[in-house]
This record gives sequence, structure tokens and C-alpha cells, in this order.
Amino acid sequence: MDVTPKANILLVDDQPAKLLSYEVILSELGENLIKAGSAREALEHLLRHDIAVILVDVCMPDLDGFQLAEMIRSHPRFEKTAMIFISAVMMSDVDRLRGYEAGAVDYVPVPVVPEVLRAKVRVFVELHRKTRQLEQLNAELERRVAERTADLEHTAARLQQSERRRSLALAAGGMGSWDWNADTDELMWDDAQHRIFGTDPARFAVTAASAWALFHPEDREAQIRAIRQAATTGQRYGEEFRIIRPDGAIRWCFAAAAPTGDADGRPRRLSGVTFDITERKDAEARQMMLAREVDHRAKNALAVVQSVLRLTRAPSVPEFVEAVEGRIGAIAWVHTLLSNSRWQGAELVRLVREEMAPYQSGDTPRVVFDGPDVMLLPATAQSLALSIHELATNAAKYGSLSVPTGSVRLTWHSRADVLTLTWRETGGPSATSPRSRGFGIRAITESVERQLSGRVEMNWLPTGLVCTFSIPMNEVGKLVADDAAPAAPPAPEPAAPAHHLPSGLRVMVVDDEAMVAMMMEQALLDLGMAVVGPVGTLPQALVLAKAGGIDCAILDVNLQGTPIYPVADLLADAGVPFIFLTGYDKVTMDDRYHGVPVLQKPVRLSDLERVLLTLIGPAASPPMRVFATGQVASLA
Repeated sequence: MDVTPKANILLVDDQPAKLLSYEVILSELGENLIKAGSAREALEHLLRHDIAVILVDVCMPDLDGFQLAEMIRSHPRFEKTAMIFISAVMMSDVDRLRGYEAGAVDYVPVPVVPEVLRAKVRVFVELHRKTRQLEQLNAELERRVAERTADLEHTAARLQQSERRRSLALAAGGMGSWDWNADTDELMWDDAQHRIFGTDPARFAVTAASAWALFHPEDREAQIRAIRQAATTGQRYGEEFRIIRPDGAIRWCFAAAAPTGDADGRPRRLSGVTFDITERKDAEARQMMLAREVDHRAKNALAVVQSVLRLTRAPSVPEFVEAVEGRIGAIAWVHTLLSNSRWQGAELVRLVREEMAPYQSGDTPRVVFDGPDVMLLPATAQSLALSIHELATNAAKYGSLSVPTGSVRLTWHSRADVLTLTWRETGGPSATSPRSRGFGIRAITESVERQLSGRVEMNWLPTGLVCTFSIPMNEVGKLVADDAAPAAPPAPEPAAPAHHLPSGLRVMVVDDEAMVAMMMEQALLDLGMAVVGPVGTLPQALVLAKAGGIDCAILDVNLQGTPIYPVADLLADAGVPFIFLTGYDKVTMDDRYHGVPVLQKPVRLSDLERVLLTLIGPAASPPMRVFATGQVASLA
């Protein structure tokens, strides 16, 4: 049983015969029709009733329709009430503009087409009804809030939200309306329909053929077939399609229509409305393009990681893990730089600074670098990051960074459209040419020479390795500054741990990625820790945090879209130190946790050990690390 209350429709005209005709036309809507023979009587009805739609005759003796509309709009209660002007005289554009400025949402010329009038009024009645339903829901919410608290601010916010929704709903009154007779092939458009299709009402002859000619050729046949089928079968019509305006612009539209029958009840005509949905379609296309781009970049990153795993060689599992972590870490860091720039590029000086930061200790920097500001292309940044990482790793194991007195100087300059980077080691062991090309040399050569069309020169001198890259500038990116300005030395970072972690400490692990959680669990076990968890949801993490008995925690900042901060709050109140784990940049952290250590994914075991040592403190003697293969190695 339909219990929907009837909407009030106010009919204003000084001629009783017209009021009667409007009443007959709109009676099929089943709504409450209120008649007013003058502007004064109309204002009285407005104060007594909740009016959904007002039909106003433009020409009346005391106050004409324009003046009445201005009076109605001046009252805050009726600012959004829909008003339709009915005029028996030819309206000029100035008159129409005046009407719209006075508050009219549509015009209906005389003689009135019953179906068109009913369709227009039906749309605004439904908009009013939906608005009232929203207001009723908000009123119910307000009543419940009032029963529980005297604070009405929340209710006011919801009412403001409801008003915004109501305004948006009424703005839909700008839709175009149309009526098509299947028997006569007669088609009628209102002005809004002309605006959507980009046609001039004064020049464009509206016929079914001329309208359908504006449909996109790829959509035309299907739409004509759907319209004819709806008009003959009585089914509702609702379709999306493209149109080509006379100026050549292509727009997406959605049209919906309901059939009406003849005297015998046979459906022979359609009355409907049209919306312009071009913006929505453009947004969907952008979203699809973004999804494809994300998929492409993810696959590229995975392919690089797969290559690193397959090509890395090491005499033992610990050395293999260390090499892979370092290489993947270099790739991950350059991805962070590129993400911060929306994949426009990465600064060479920042790339070098971050890659060499672990080797800077003491008062005197061991790595000095200088050169002009260069913005690297994304592909170039990834290749150079891996190449510099390989040089730094080699220097730390066998070169100048393997002894306290050694140092590295990295310089770059641009000349004749070529960027030249020179890596020079001094103060270390004498460099000798390797008997075979390992992964590092191959990675550098392939990245620079094949991918960047450059040239690599490696000279193993008694004073140390000197490596020079020469890369065409069109493969590099752009030079931001022509004059070479020495780059400020990076801030010193903590040196590698000189002490070792106490074993048996209970560390809670929270991460929603199963593989990352497993890797973190194994890393902690290798360090001699006892793992609590891992867990991957906020409720599970809260249970463990409340249970206590935790010495430290590693928390993924984002658990499937939910921040980890409630768990961090519990741990902070209990005095339990914790580390944030994230794939995001550090600047996205909550300001409350500015001093909390943050590890970027993927995590190096050495970084994890260093941060844990800072939070927990050293043990008396180095523990033994046990690997899954059964190998045992001292952390020393």
C-alpha cells in the first residue's frame, strides 16, 4: 500500500477557466492541487502549506508573475521552491532572462501540451519529495541526538549537509525535457534540451530526423531502435549515448523517458529528460587510464626486482640477502623520489645524497659530491640509482670505504650535451681489475650503455677505482642550473651498529601484507627476538597491545586503509617503544609521531637492527644469527 504523502502543487492564475484546465491536466499525477486566483491568495497558501511546485501565469492584473516570483524568492523559506511560468504571449529573451532571475526554473507556452506539463511538474515533485525525505531523515536524526545530548552542533552540520544536497537536487532542474509522438513523428524540445545539444532554438528545426542526426554515428541506430521500442511496447527508456553538436563537440548524455498511451491505452509517445554526463565519462576515462598506468608501473617494478633476484650471486645466504636488500632498497628509494614528483623526474643531488647517507659518519664526510642541479628522467633515475648503489657497495666491501681512512668523491658536469659523472676512490686498498664481470659491473654497463646510450670507463688504479659515466643529455633529463654549485654535504647518519641486540625481547609485528609480515618475522628471529604476532588488522593489534608483555613493536602505518594510530597511542601511554613501517614517504606521518623512527618498505635488515638498537639498547655480547638453511653467522 502506497503511504507516500501527496505533494502540494500551487496553481496561480486570475482566470478560473485556466485554473480548471491545469487541474484537469495535473490530476493524473495524484497530487494535491491548490488553486489561487491572485498573487495575494497565492502568498497566503504559501504560508499555510508546504508547496512543492508553483505554476504561475505571467500576466495577472495586480501583480504579474515576475513580481510574484521576486516576492516569493525574497523569503528564505521559498528560496529553492520550483516555479514554472506559463505564458500565453510570445516571450522575448529579455523576458525569459527576467523570469530566470526572478526565480523561474522553466517556461511552458500556451497552448499547454498536457504531457509536457505533467512531465515537468512530475520531475520537480519527485525532487521535492526526495528532498523532504532527506529532511525527514535529518529531523529524525536531530530528534535522537536531542534525546541523548544538549549539544546541537552535530545536528546543525547534518542539516547544512541536507541543504547542500537539496540545492544539488534542485539544480537538476536544468535538465532538458522532450516529447516524441510515434504516430506523427513530432518531436518537441525545451530550451534546456537545446542547450545540451548545442542548438539555437530560433534556427534549429526540431524534428525526429534532425535530432537523431545529432547522435553519434556509432550510437545512432541502437538509440533509435531503443526509443521506438519503448514507445511501442510501453517499456521505460533509459540509455547513455554520445552526441555531436553542430560545433563539432562530442558530449555524453543520459536520457530517460516514460511512455504514455492514446485513448485506447496503447503506448504511442515518449516524454522524457536528458542529462549531460560528459564530465562523469571523462572522469571514468581518467580513472581507467590511471589504473592502467599503475598496473604498468607495478609490473615494471616487479620485473626489475625479479631480475635482481635472478642475477644476484653470493657465496652464502646472508651475503645474498644483504646484496638483494641493498639493490631493492635503491630501487625503492628512487621510486619514492619519483612518486613525490608525480613521476616527472628526480634530482640527481638528492638521489646521490640518500644513497651515500649510510657511509657518512663522524665529523668529516667520507663521501663528497658536487655538480649542477640536474632533474633526471624517471628511467634514467632508476638506472643511475642502481649503478651508484653498486659502486658504493663495492667500495664498502673492497674499496676506499672498507677502511677508516678511505673516501669517495663523486662529481658531475655537463658539456657538449653530455653529462659526465666521475666516481673517484682514494685512501683505500689498491684497486685491481676483476677476473670476471659480476652482477655489479654488468648492471652498471647494461644500465648506462644499453639503456641510456652512454659510455662507462672503469680504471683500477693503485689509489683506487675511478669510474666515469658519459651519458647524452637527451637521455638524462634537464639541467636546472648552468653553473656548477657544490652540493651541501648530507647530514651524518648513525654508523652501523657497534653493539648488538639483547636476545629474547618480545617484538610485536603488525602488517596487513602477509609476505612482508613473514619477512619481518624471520628477520626478527634471525636477530634473536621473540615475535608477538604477526597480525594484520587493527582489532587484532589492539588486543595484543592491551594484553601487554611487549618490549617493542613494528607497526604498519596503514592497515587496508585504516591508520594504526590507535595502537600507537596505547603503546605510547604504556611506555613501549615502537617503529613505523610504511611504503609512503615520511612526510605523510601524523605530526604527533614526529620523533618516532620510520622504516621505508622494503626494509634492509641492517636498518632494522640499527633502529632496534637505538630504541632498546645493546646486549653484553653479540648473539648468533641462525638462517633457514641451517647456516650460523655472528652479527659481528
